[in-house]
Amino acid sequence: MSTAAEHPHEEGVPQPAATVEDLRAALTRIAPDAVATFDAERAAAVALARQQVSSAPMRRFLRQWALHVAIERHPDLAARLRHLEARAAHVTDIEDGRTIAAEIGRILDKAAAEAGIPHGGES
Repeated sequence: MSTAAEHPHEEGVPQPAATVEDLRAALTRIAPDAVATFDAERAAAVALARQQVSSAPMRRFLRQWALHVAIERHPDLAARLRHLEARAAHVTDIEDGRTIAAEIGRILDKAAAEAGIPHGGES
């Protein structure tokens, strides 16, 4: 997915509604390189939803991208998350790992609340 550092961030982009159209429009402003991935994942979610005769794949897709947009709307936060994820990939000390995981969790919880995603990702 695109990084905020690669694209100028337009300050003041509000959190969009968790609809395909609104999320895609927000991505075109804050993370244009992510639009192709969004479109591909949307097509896959639609196909899976049809195959399963279920709306669950689309709900998961919308929650995932609402969370992504909530994070990318804040370039400093997005950069911090990427930094922590990179550190987590190489951590060897359990306490460092716990500290990193806790901070990642706080970032994701804040973004989920901003995106209107229920705690734990329930429907």
